[in-house]
Amino acid sequence: MSEYKITKNVLEKDVEEIFDHLKEYNLSKLECSEIVPLGIFKEDKDGKKLAGLIGETFGNWLFIKYLWVSSELRGNGIGSEVLQAAENEAKLRGVRYVFVDTFDFQAPEFYLKHGYKQVFELSEYPKTGKRHYYTKELQ
Repeated sequence: MSEYKITKNVLEKDVEEIFDHLKEYNLSKLECSEIVPLGIFKEDKDGKKLAGLIGETFGNWLFIKYLWVSSELRGNGIGSEVLQAAENEAKLRGVRYVFVDTFDFQAPEFYLKHGYKQVFELSEYPKTGKRHYYTKELQ
């Protein structure tokens, strides 16, 4: 049996190399290979980000990676506006579904309020919390 290198010091080049190999394989098997980034930002007059969403569309899906609203603006509907803008852009791109995950201390109720349905829950993550996985069909 060959030997393995085991390390706590994972370099960015290590991540990129493994990811590139995995991506090459995956894209050779998928019927759709175009990943299109999506960014939606609310900024102040100086360009400082006050809220935003980072995601990507891929085939029929919008994957929301990050949705954040500054503490000063939370509770004012900004998150809902950003989410709606992302869903609208996804529809323009021909997307039919959305996928997002969130921790129990973040925004589970927010996504449920916006029509998302939980498809999976990872309990005791990382130790005592929960991570929720949601999808939504766009109309």
